[in-house]
Amino acid sequence: MGAKSVECEIKGGKRIIIETGKVAKQANGSVVVKSGESMVLVTACCAEEPAEGLDFFPLTVEYRERAYAAGKIPGGFIKREGKPMDNEILVSRLIDRPIRPLFPDGFRNEVQVMALVISADENNPPDVLAIVGASAALSISDIPFEGPIGAVRVGFIDDEFVINPSQEEIENSRLNMVVAGTEEAIVMVEAGASEVPEETVIEALKVAHEEIKKIVEIQKEIIKEVGKPKIEFEPPPSTEEYERHIKENFMEELRAAIKVQGKKAREKALKELKKRIMENYPEEEQPLVSSAFDKVEKEEMRRMILEEGIRADGRGTKDIRPITCEVGILPGAHGSALFTRGETQALVAATLGMPGEDEQMLDELFGEGSKPFMVHYNFPPFSVGEVRPLRGPSRREIGHGALAERALKPMVPVKSEEFPYIVRVVSDILESNGSSSMATVCGGSLALMDAGVPIKKPVAGIAMGLIMDEETGRYAILSDILGMEDHLGDMDFKVAGTEEGITALQMDIKISGITWDIMAEALQQAKEGRLFILQKMKEVLPEPRPELSPKAPRIYCMQIKPDFIRDVIGPGGRTIRAIIDKTGARIFIDETGLVTVSAETPEAAKEALEIISKIAHEYHVGELVRGKIKRIEDYGLFIEVAPGREGLLHISQISDRRIRDLKEEFNIGDEVEAKIMEIDELGRFRLTRRGLEGGPKEEPERPAVKTAVRRPPNPRGPQRGPVSKRDHREPRGRR
Repeated sequence: MGAKSVECEIKGGKRIIIETGKVAKQANGSVVVKSGESMVLVTACCAEEPAEGLDFFPLTVEYRERAYAAGKIPGGFIKREGKPMDNEILVSRLIDRPIRPLFPDGFRNEVQVMALVISADENNPPDVLAIVGASAALSISDIPFEGPIGAVRVGFIDDEFVINPSQEEIENSRLNMVVAGTEEAIVMVEAGASEVPEETVIEALKVAHEEIKKIVEIQKEIIKEVGKPKIEFEPPPSTEEYERHIKENFMEELRAAIKVQGKKAREKALKELKKRIMENYPEEEQPLVSSAFDKVEKEEMRRMILEEGIRADGRGTKDIRPITCEVGILPGAHGSALFTRGETQALVAATLGMPGEDEQMLDELFGEGSKPFMVHYNFPPFSVGEVRPLRGPSRREIGHGALAERALKPMVPVKSEEFPYIVRVVSDILESNGSSSMATVCGGSLALMDAGVPIKKPVAGIAMGLIMDEETGRYAILSDILGMEDHLGDMDFKVAGTEEGITALQMDIKISGITWDIMAEALQQAKEGRLFILQKMKEVLPEPRPELSPKAPRIYCMQIKPDFIRDVIGPGGRTIRAIIDKTGARIFIDETGLVTVSAETPEAAKEALEIISKIAHEYHVGELVRGKIKRIEDYGLFIEVAPGREGLLHISQISDRRIRDLKEEFNIGDEVEAKIMEIDELGRFRLTRRGLEGGPKEEPERPAVKTAVRRPPNPRGPQRGPVSKRDHREPRGRR
């Protein structure tokens, strides 16, 4: 098979090109997706035999960025790519979520999708190209896949939608949304925003879907040319007979078990009923009975909601579980909150740190070199009553933390002149039964306000669900979903924001029949729930505390011109180290000239700022300055005006009277006030004290008749004027 290529042009004039048949030909399917100078190689491989004993589809997705793609060498000691960074994990999840529902039920062959960024430029971020590549590689392969799908990123700049914006455009955009979908419908959304209205989100989704259709169309073209016949696999045996038996004999008990209040009690009741039913069948049939029971349970839960309007815990579709909020519960933390909603509980702490030392350094292809605001989410096994080993943060934990971070970040004024702190928020989930990531958003907002962080507005989040009968078109939108409603429902829709608009959005849709009207209704219902939760939060802490936590470090800041950064640091860092040694302060200067200083006492910090202000001061001729004498020479004094900035006060400019011996009237370390007389091209000062008050004391009166002491005849010529006492001293080298 020779190389094949297809391409399309999306809004804004950018081209997306899909090539296959040239590289990685031993994979079941492989493509290279290009846009500008960005190139992503995506492969799909499948095991020949189904995995034994699994009741789920074994799909793994790996996204990796090669440093050479941007002409870089990896940082660190080893100088090669190692374990995936957070951004790579997040993009791997971004690829996984839209493709996972498109594999047929019962397919158990292990599948691995790998996306390698092999070339990258800032104008064409590679993550959406990787989603397109995963779809294309699976679609042309022999792996059963019900695609293709397309994906684009949408920005909102100057009230205009921009498709696949550049890195610079993303930073200036009010919306950063990744949308994936089929030709018929949207299947996945991931977004961060700056208080964008719900109506704008719907319009963005519509614009994105029009471009997605173009990308799907070119994939269909390449499938026709090079697509392989799909693997035939044996679907799981039918469970209709077992389902019928359960419905005829155990439905009343099943309904009663579903309505048991409390997650653990409900799970126990359902588990015991399933076990009792399975015991009536031989061991080899029990897996099919278990599967049949799960299907009947799902059908009944959905029927109760659609026909009776009653959910498993007895709530209506719009009801939100009881909410309690507490703040300041951890005396050792800078800020803390305990947010509880039903059986979901998050303990959240906020910590303030120092720029330069506490911010997270990044080693990515593009983007910021550091991260001043961090949200870390932990999901310990006890939160769901399980026992499992701890092996560091999972992909799910990293993903949920990133979602909460996107929700809170627009409201946190980190690393600014008004608030120079680095901020870390940590959420430990203590209980979980639905949307612990949104509990993290609510608890994080409260913890930040408890620490005294001047956030612009509180942020709350809510998880929405959907139950829909595609045959009849009946549907129910659910507010504040339970874990089982997420698992058995048709949509998981998380929305976070302020009273004014959305700051983060995550949506996964499992069916294709969702209309724009249903999405708009879900967003409006989410807004109602979000406002309700915000009101509950405001009852406990309506706004940030007026003062920072007494436990938090005190940081002072000032702005200097970037031209003076070199002077403050000094040759080899000597100047700034001297300031640190003298004051004991911690000092950080960023590339814009923002200086942040923290110390054990305000006096020490202010002393450091005063020294820096002298170094970064723009001196001019005629300005009065005060400094200490650093050197005394026969011809004048060297005055240190500021660290690294010295001026010469020539003997002729010290006073209006004659001074015979500088060392008799001045000592090293004396403070002297002088006026700048001249600044040369190297920035050096010539100083004068002539005409200034407070000069050296007047010379005491001397006898009117002075005895002149003459030197011996000088072979080089006659001496002029009287000889001072210094002439009778021995030469310095002979003392």
